[in-house]
Amino acid sequence: MTEQTRDPRLVVEVLSEALPYIQRFSGKTVVVKYGGNAMTEDTLIDSFARDMVLMKEVGINPVVVHGGGPQIGDLLAKLNIESRFVNGMRVTDAETMDVVEMVLGGLVNKGIVNLINQSGGKAIGLTGKDGAQIRARQLKVEHQSPEMTAPEIIDIGHVGEVEHISTDLIEMLAARDFIPVIAPIGVDEKGKSYNINADLVAGKVAEALDAEKLMLLTNVAGLMNAEGEVLTGLSTAQVDALISDGTIHGGMLPKIRCALDAVKGGVKSAHIIDGRVPHATLLEIFTNAGVGTLITDIPQEPNAS
Repeated sequence: MTEQTRDPRLVVEVLSEALPYIQRFSGKTVVVKYGGNAMTEDTLIDSFARDMVLMKEVGINPVVVHGGGPQIGDLLAKLNIESRFVNGMRVTDAETMDVVEMVLGGLVNKGIVNLINQSGGKAIGLTGKDGAQIRARQLKVEHQSPEMTAPEIIDIGHVGEVEHISTDLIEMLAARDFIPVIAPIGVDEKGKSYNINADLVAGKVAEALDAEKLMLLTNVAGLMNAEGEVLTGLSTAQVDALISDGTIHGGMLPKIRCALDAVKGGVKSAHIIDGRVPHATLLEIFTNAGVGTLITDIPQEPNAS
């Protein structure tokens, strides 16, 4: 629909539908994990940047945590450094960690900052090392096969998990109308850097900020039931049951656990949303329909759409 053919009545209807949500969430913090298709397709990149700016303009405080796995893999390949994975996690030696920091803390982070600024916002890029925001420890990975009497501990190098989040810097920037954009790199007490899963960082940042919402952009329509239908609203108890009965499994399981832990940790709601849809974050926050799965601590009817 072009500017010339857009029906003014439709514009008014959309704004009217959004108004109560704007009033409800003004002054609240929304943590958005940005990755997947939304980070690689031009139209989705532009719509994401505009979404963050609009959220800030109507009084919401967005905090962006981004991934960058494909970009890391591309640069490693150009440098003839082999990418190895254990249980889906990149084995990260010192040489690989240097590349991770260059890509996440430099190329990807500053690219997102530039896009938001070009859309009229004020973004500042950070890694978890700035202000020691993300205190990390090495992630211990266990592997056990049937013939083993005890699990094997596998060292995958500079791969970490969150030990503590300091929110002082994030809160100071948000209060001064900046949009923080955070690369998921943490640091331990000795100054050693760690690459951390961006979903996990986003969840822990949302908990530490007592955020209203955690939004995880994915490459799927949302959490689906056994019939392949998107479940639009779930309580934490219902999600636990879906994990127990095997409905939630495979690659979606870590993301759902992240959302579940955030809600149990005090975040008001977590959203698994389809990042392939332009303006997905605005559609999920400001419309009645939404574009994904909402998880809260409030009992829900598991509606399928």
